[in-house]
Amino acid sequence: MSAHRTIELIAPSGYPHDPAAIHRALERLHAQGHRVEGVDATERRYLRFAGTDGQRAAELNRLADASRPLPDIVLAVRGGYGAVRLLHGLDYDGLQNRLRGQPVAFVGHSDFTAIQLALLARSGLTTFGGPMLASDFGADEVSHFTMRHFWNALTTPTFTLKVNAPQPQPVSASGMLWGGNLAVLTSLVGTPYMPPVQGGILFVEDVNEQPFRVERMIYQLHLSGILAQQQALVLGDFSGGKAFDYDNGYDLQAMVEQVRSVVGIPVLTGLPFGHIADMVTLPVGASAKLEADRHGFELTVSDYPHLG
Repeated sequence: MSAHRTIELIAPSGYPHDPAAIHRALERLHAQGHRVEGVDATERRYLRFAGTDGQRAAELNRLADASRPLPDIVLAVRGGYGAVRLLHGLDYDGLQNRLRGQPVAFVGHSDFTAIQLALLARSGLTTFGGPMLASDFGADEVSHFTMRHFWNALTTPTFTLKVNAPQPQPVSASGMLWGGNLAVLTSLVGTPYMPPVQGGILFVEDVNEQPFRVERMIYQLHLSGILAQQQALVLGDFSGGKAFDYDNGYDLQAMVEQVRSVVGIPVLTGLPFGHIADMVTLPVGASAKLEADRHGFELTVSDYPHLG
């Protein structure tokens, strides 16, 4: 992280509800010597969104403008909801022509998954599932784990993630690494913004969803034929869903066992990715190799834009 980077902020979803977090994040990035552009994205308000649909789409489309210098990092301010409202208004051809092969890192997660999958499907662009300005860079205490993985992923041509989470069966798979937030991903099924990935390694996460809701969404991917086209499904964090007496013992583990019994591909657990303090950064659209056994798993990732 010794290099000073140009970071352009975008807010395609909700507006930041904690100004103190934005202040902390900007102070930290400036103290590290980074140039932060697009700060006005943190100040816009329209209903529950960070500006009108037109403003938020224009913020992304301006990256296709060849007269503007490209930033090193395009960083989402926060998630929430609203990115799906922009998908029909993005300049996919222009973004592809301007950004394909360029060392520019689009980074975010949660609702940002809609933008990431649309860019992959329509422009062939690889982005990064990773930390966001408000929740991560602006946290009361920044996670050294998160920042170490973030900068390592963005500045090296390949990396290997080792996870000490025992798996019930050996797995050896390779393919495109893709995924993100489960609810957002399943909302794109049947649309032109769902990447037609064959033989991929799909990772998913979500927050504040009951186990039965998580199962229902995974069943949607299963019944639509998407899971049958993948090499493996890797589950990230699914915290926040309240347990009810009516569940009668049905919990996340029961959900995982049920999913494993029906989807026909390996289902791994324990990926440190999602709405958590300590999270890894994963390229969406990169090449990956997955090796798993009873001791845990290793995920080796390559072929993604890196800053060097």
